Amino acid sequence: MPPEPAAAAGRPSATGRFATTGGFATAGRSAPPRALAAPRPPRAPKTVPVLAPRRPSGGGPPGPVGPRRARPRRDGLLLVVDVTAGLLGALALAAEQRGPLWVVALAAGVGGWHARAARRGPALTVPGALAEAPGVWLRTAVAWAVFGTVVAALVPAHGLPPRTLVLGCATHALVSCAGRAVVYARRRAGLARQPHPVLVIGDARAVRRVAAALLRHPRCGVRPVGTVAVGPLPPGPPVPAPDAAGPPALHTVDDVRRALVQHGVRHVLVTGSEALRGQAPLLRMLTGYGRDLWHLDPAPVDPSQVGRRAPRLAGFPHAPLAPHGPRRTPIRKRALDMALSGLLLLLAAPVLALCATVIRLVDGPGVLFRQERIGRGGRPFTLLKFRTLRPADPREAATRWNVADDGRISTPCRFLRRTSLDELPQLWNVFRGDMSLVGPRPERPYFVGQFSRTYDGYADRHRMPSGITGLAQVEGLRGDTSIEDRARFDNAYIDTWSLWQDVCILLRTAAVIIRPTGG
Repeated sequence: MPPEPAAAAGRPSATGRFATTGGFATAGRSAPPRALAAPRPPRAPKTVPVLAPRRPSGGGPPGPVGPRRARPRRDGLLLVVDVTAGLLGALALAAEQRGPLWVVALAAGVGGWHARAARRGPALTVPGALAEAPGVWLRTAVAWAVFGTVVAALVPAHGLPPRTLVLGCATHALVSCAGRAVVYARRRAGLARQPHPVLVIGDARAVRRVAAALLRHPRCGVRPVGTVAVGPLPPGPPVPAPDAAGPPALHTVDDVRRALVQHGVRHVLVTGSEALRGQAPLLRMLTGYGRDLWHLDPAPVDPSQVGRRAPRLAGFPHAPLAPHGPRRTPIRKRALDMALSGLLLLLAAPVLALCATVIRLVDGPGVLFRQERIGRGGRPFTLLKFRTLRPADPREAATRWNVADDGRISTPCRFLRRTSLDELPQLWNVFRGDMSLVGPRPERPYFVGQFSRTYDGYADRHRMPSGITGLAQVEGLRGDTSIEDRARFDNAYIDTWSLWQDVCILLRTAAVIIRPTGG
């Protein structure tokens, strides 16, 4: 069994102040996110967060702190502009060519294409109409070319002459760009009158530099209302300090929570690259409260590393940080899970029946072993396995770490464990939606509580559904292996998820099963 976790350096202090680990801030104990929705380990401290909440709970700070999903959104106003532009462009068509279905299909199709291309998450700055103009013109031209081709193929008598196509396409694109310019100009004016309140977090010198720059450029639409700076000011050229009306320094978690509520802060700027690791607990807390995190690097950078199209805020490149809360399960992933798990259940039915018969003959009744595990979002579910060892009592089943070397395991059951055949009933968990074929392996509530307090990033594994296999498992991290390494591989899988990655992990898992090393 893993040892009880000890207090680690850089953990929240009992006073609620930001502790310093390598010069960066961590969150205090006085304002933890909601705990994992599962039975807590015996005598576990109630103040230890297991997973940052993504839905409102009974606790937490008062005021507007409900979570918001940072998923892509469509701009309804721009969609109206694009559809209107399409309808005006259709006026270039002759009367016999302006069939209602043709016009609606053209306007709605191009408008939807523009909307899909412009899908974006929370934004700090307003994009420019000129920057979007090339894409708008290109999509509009392609749509009109396809429209002309379809009309000529289906109704040759009403084919569109080149002049009509050019006039309609130009009108459509010009109106769309002009409408965008008006919408963006009004939004920039609104931000100039009422800029986004933000918190700035990072080392002392970077925080002062960013806050001073934002105050000198109010037209950027962002106003710092608080700073969290940890560590002494490092040597270097002097940095202009914000004026007397500048943002106050926040020293405790209560100060941060108060700033969130009083100013309605929805955006947090994280300065520097090293601050992401040292301030992970504080960032998890802010993400749990629904705030959008942005990484902003105030140091001079190589433009080739940032990219010419990287958005700028007062001249600083910035990019959204991935949320730490649960992610939506992609439809493609769920479709793959249902299709493969259903097919494998049918194909493996004889093997399932054989395994159940052997266990019943060798170890008596009770073929299936049911155990509570923690899945996506911290929700418990009942995991199914073939019973290869009858535990002495429920406490042993819930708290004993590894039974691979237990002498009570019979030879047939040891074979099932070594070949991972005892995991086959979990295909039913996958088909039901409790798990996925690929994902972080689910753990028991007792160990989830321990590991979440001991290893940074362990709780972040619950952002996606648990899996029968995963990146950590195909890298050899099974049984008595490093929990820290498992959490790192699991989070890397979540951060870089793709359907092809799932397929590759499944193929690698099949190779591992052929040369079994399970325990």
